[in-house]
Amino acid sequence: MSITSRKDGAATVAGTGHDRPWRRPGRAAYARNRIRGILRPPVTVHEVEPSVVVSELNQEVVTRDGVTLRVNVFRPAGAGRVPAILAAHPYGKDDLPTQGRGGRWRYSPQYRILRQAGPVEFSALTTWEAPDPAWWTAQGYAVVNCDLRGAGASDGTGALLSAQEGEDMHDLIEWAAAQDWCTGSVGMLGVSYLALSQWRAASTQPPSLRAIAPWEGFTNAYRGLLRPGGVLEVGFIRVWSLGLRKTRQAYSLRDESVARPVIDDWWNSLDPDLTKVDVPALICGSFSDNNLHSRGSFAGFEKISSTEKHLHTHRGGKWSEFYSDDGRAAQLQFFDRHLRGLDVPVLPPVRLEVRDRGDRVVEVRDEQEWPLARTVWTPRYLIGNGLAGSPATAAGAIAFGLRRGAVYFDWTVPDDLELTGPMALRLFVSLHGTDDADLVVGVEKWDGNTYVPFEGSYGYGRDRIAVGWQNVALRDLDPAQSRSFQPVPACLARRPVRDGEVVPVEVALGASSTLFHAGERLRLVVAGRWLSPLNPITGGFPAAYRTRKKGTCTLHWGPEHEARLLLPAVPGSDAT
Repeated sequence: MSITSRKDGAATVAGTGHDRPWRRPGRAAYARNRIRGILRPPVTVHEVEPSVVVSELNQEVVTRDGVTLRVNVFRPAGAGRVPAILAAHPYGKDDLPTQGRGGRWRYSPQYRILRQAGPVEFSALTTWEAPDPAWWTAQGYAVVNCDLRGAGASDGTGALLSAQEGEDMHDLIEWAAAQDWCTGSVGMLGVSYLALSQWRAASTQPPSLRAIAPWEGFTNAYRGLLRPGGVLEVGFIRVWSLGLRKTRQAYSLRDESVARPVIDDWWNSLDPDLTKVDVPALICGSFSDNNLHSRGSFAGFEKISSTEKHLHTHRGGKWSEFYSDDGRAAQLQFFDRHLRGLDVPVLPPVRLEVRDRGDRVVEVRDEQEWPLARTVWTPRYLIGNGLAGSPATAAGAIAFGLRRGAVYFDWTVPDDLELTGPMALRLFVSLHGTDDADLVVGVEKWDGNTYVPFEGSYGYGRDRIAVGWQNVALRDLDPAQSRSFQPVPACLARRPVRDGEVVPVEVALGASSTLFHAGERLRLVVAGRWLSPLNPITGGFPAAYRTRKKGTCTLHWGPEHEARLLLPAVPGSDAT
């Protein structure tokens, strides 16, 4: 059904109806650009003059339990003692770009498989998601690139995300600090797993670790990647596991995530104790990686015990932002202060980037905290005519099939409005033909009939402003962790729903910073499946989730069911 727009107080209510969110307009143009990017990724590799970088390959480091790890060390030639930046990962430190016939560079195929939102430049000494040794040695640092236990040239059997990895990195940090070329000051830097390893290493509190810069890394494996809201991720983890097939691991994260639907001691063992992280930290919390790292990055910023911590936000591409001039400038300023002791300006507590669409930044400004203390948490209530400023006065409902159905609720924003922070959705749900469902929700921006896309995970360039997941049977909240604007499901025990029973379901949506212009529409979408196509040309490959296909879901609103979307409005607009 589609309901005619009408005025509701100061806000325009645009409508409620059934939807097909995986078929948004603009697919053809995106597909053409995507194919061009696959054929010619915007990646530039630079050769390195051997006389300016000293390369010491496969240096052996023996851990406390006698296992030999191997590292590559890159130092500035003739520089004497310098600080060290450590990167540790399971991807293979020796998997470097190579030059083929005609001088064309061959680099990781992931730069083709995953769309690049902007130019990516690095030297021929750079491995996947690692700091560029040529650039950092030119700034007066050594780079130590390590194969984790069980990976690449290192011995032993690895255990991904384990306490063992933390102990190994502790030993690597102290080894680097003790070398005659090192000043004794060590930092860590890298993207994704190279960020995850930093949380774990820092929680062991190595004496020589002076600072960390986890550039997009989750802090909770269950909630951040493998079962967000209790919904099983089956896409990225499959591809990622295939990429690790040459490593030696004690267990398969993919297999364990399937076998363990609720949080138990094993899940808890994968997560670092963030309260023990007390070194200065520069944390990149992007708004463009809701499927993987964003939630954990923001949680890390809030939970670590560091007295000097900085949050660098963006909604660009993961890899282009890491190697960008702005990204490197922040990293260098941070490490110059904490590893070299230089008198340089202190980074702001929060560097906030605001966009009004995926390819346009409207403002970059400094903030003092996250979430913003001046946020006006503004409810928009689900009603038969969209999203309203006050609860529905009459009961209503709309149903959709879990296999292929979806519904939307629109709100036309009357004045310019900035939304910065996480969002939270409270639904009242009944199920028919099933005792459980996996709900996927999204918040979108529309300008007239034009869908406004944003950068998303894995290079997906047609993402929504924010997304969230929640398994209905795992709806019970963790009261110790939940906040009104950020519900956290406990995920300790399933509680199936009786046919027709109406139950409240809280859904957490990831953080964003988005400017709405007057007259643009905010659309809430609710479905029983992932909201985007799965293919790599027009979709968000490799993101995929195993959702229940059987049955019907009904959303209820009214005096007894005050369903609402809680928005993080920044003061300054009448819409707040």
